[in-house]
Amino acid sequence: MKTLLQINSSIFSSGGQSSQLADQFVVAWHKNHPDAQVLARDLAQEPLPHLDAQRVMAFFAKPEVRNPEQQAFVAKSDALIDEIKQADVIVIGLPMYNFGIPSTLKAYFDHIARAGVTFRYTEKGPQGLLTGKKVYVFATRGGLYAGTPLDTQTRYVRDFLGFLGITDVEFVYAEGLNMGEARKDAALAEANQQLAKLAA
Repeated sequence: MKTLLQINSSIFSSGGQSSQLADQFVVAWHKNHPDAQVLARDLAQEPLPHLDAQRVMAFFAKPEVRNPEQQAFVAKSDALIDEIKQADVIVIGLPMYNFGIPSTLKAYFDHIARAGVTFRYTEKGPQGLLTGKKVYVFATRGGLYAGTPLDTQTRYVRDFLGFLGITDVEFVYAEGLNMGEARKDAALAEANQQLAKLAA
């Protein structure tokens, strides 16, 4: 049985355009995979704490010497990692805020990037351990950034996921959403056409 993990990162939760595109994809995908399990994580509804010194020390500490607070930090990270390990397909709703990814998504990434767990260091460099997964990213932007130096999201998300061993990543863009209703409608319509083809 396949498992899909949906991660929405809009500050507007299910009201965000990226969340709505991701939701529509998941509904369409699930119709074609009715026996699949769907897991959902809304980072606006359940934000994660940003990485700090205490959490880093907890991740690095040997299990037998962790104090109760450190054990709680690691348990939360372990739960997130177990979730993404289960997933065959990952769907990310990704709005652009101030030329970057939402800070809540960065916090999520920081909780799942664990040496010896989701990647390891070798003599040939780092090796990702989360292989064999397909990722669909629904990226929404107020302006036009795809293919320009101002699109810092695409390269960063690809590089981060690749670091963990996830290299099959497909982006669907809906851009110009703040550039008039006509452009917005056209961009969302095109994104919906793309997601319908991908879901099939």
